[in-house]
Amino acid sequence: MSSQGPERKMGQNGIVQPLLTDLYQITMAYAYWKADKHDARSVFDLFFRKNPFNGEFTIFAGLEECLKFVENFKYSESDIEYIKQILPSHVEDEFYQYLRCLTAKDIQLYAVKEGTVVFPRMPLLRVEGPLIVAQLLETTLLNLVNFASLMATNAARYRMAAGKLKLFEFGLRRAQGPDGGLSASKYSYIGGFDGTSNVLAGKLFNIPVKGTHAHSYITSFNGFNEIKNKELAPVGGGPPQDLLELAVNFRTKLVSIFNVLLSEINDGELAAFVSFAIALPGNFMALVDTYDVKKSGLINFCATALALHHLGYRALGVRLDSGDLAYLSCVAREYFRLVAEAYRISYFFDLLIMASNDINEETILSLNEQLHCIDAFGIGTHLVTCQKQPALGCVYKMVELNEQPRIKLSQDVQKVTIPGKKDVYRLYGEAGYALIDILQRTSETSPIEGRKVLCRHPFQEAKRAFVTPSKVEKLLLLWFSDGHICQPLENLQGVREAVEESLKILRSDIKRTLNPTPYKVSVSDDLYQFLHTLWLANAPIGELC
Repeated sequence: MSSQGPERKMGQNGIVQPLLTDLYQITMAYAYWKADKHDARSVFDLFFRKNPFNGEFTIFAGLEECLKFVENFKYSESDIEYIKQILPSHVEDEFYQYLRCLTAKDIQLYAVKEGTVVFPRMPLLRVEGPLIVAQLLETTLLNLVNFASLMATNAARYRMAAGKLKLFEFGLRRAQGPDGGLSASKYSYIGGFDGTSNVLAGKLFNIPVKGTHAHSYITSFNGFNEIKNKELAPVGGGPPQDLLELAVNFRTKLVSIFNVLLSEINDGELAAFVSFAIALPGNFMALVDTYDVKKSGLINFCATALALHHLGYRALGVRLDSGDLAYLSCVAREYFRLVAEAYRISYFFDLLIMASNDINEETILSLNEQLHCIDAFGIGTHLVTCQKQPALGCVYKMVELNEQPRIKLSQDVQKVTIPGKKDVYRLYGEAGYALIDILQRTSETSPIEGRKVLCRHPFQEAKRAFVTPSKVEKLLLLWFSDGHICQPLENLQGVREAVEESLKILRSDIKRTLNPTPYKVSVSDDLYQFLHTLWLANAPIGELC
């Protein structure tokens, strides 16, 4: 196993460029230009309507990629030539010339700090600027926020389920393509995972890289005669010694502790362990379930680990990839205890026990109830594909044009947008927990600590409450203006720490897995009146026949 310090800032994904969008964004851009509406001053909100995974919180992620995309937004000559091919032949050359000079320099982007816990209906991004540019940013911004936030939230839920145990992302082979694999590694680390098996993610994002070996390495050995190099030099110097001979001798002595017959133990497995230990003596961690964990895997591992100890090395531990993980982990820990006592090697009792095998959040919670002895989980498919919920469902809606509010109506109240340019504030109680988030019109005075605030449900008139906050936090901050990112960006480690700190502000009943308490997102009385006045003004009046 190897690792490196996660201090490097996140880089921009090379595939994130203006053509990473839907065709209708480009056709609308032409229509805006044709109608001379392209320079209209627009405001768009990016938000979601429901928390994922049957939970009551979401982690906002993807901001740095969004900012770098906006900062570098410009069509290349080859982009223009391709757009000419896909648009109708009657489109004027002047439009293409306009696109050649188009940048996002006039865009202002407000956002919640990356790694912050967020909730439905609150704007995660507020994009202000020329209508044509704000519209062209839509699909890409949604793409960058949707999966990143879903993935970080999924990882955070695993982290809460696992407590202080180590978590490693092992999902590259099951991820949704190479870019999905890289994004999963990055955002699972943000959400609280300790490392990844993805080597490219380790290089690009400085995430600690972890790994053991596969069953194929074990099955590639049939016997002792296949080990060509049996010798390993001691840590303190001196002539190399035969590690296989040492391991075989220790195995013979361990038979009484493990209560097995030598004939039951697989020699090919011991040969594989010894060979792997010779290659990586300071990083020896073995997969022990290829044949039989109790009768072969654990005794072969302990024999090899004792042989390494004899030469001054320390084995790391074992990985369990099948079977009853809770039971087998307890068996492994008990054998480690017996060996530690028999040979007076104190660290042996604390050897790492890692579990893999298609683990999900519910599996971890169930294992916790079974009082397992697992120290770390390697998690792949359910984590990186977010099998419980494949999409977050962020949307991007216009809320203002030329300082005039815009509202989208729907028979489904959840899909009615909250119009106008808004700020978001988080109000805290005396205990330090967040009580409620409130959306206000930007023209309103900010809430003040110690002063009573009326918080209203945006759509249900009777749901309202006064809140006297002990602390007020403004959540939407300006991140991009005058063509440049205007605040320093956190590195991956900083965002990871922000997630950890942000989750601490939520009460445990909001974070629990079963029937969590919903966190309230409200609107000010001014915004409530503004919303419903506009709603009535735009809603059609029915007629009874």
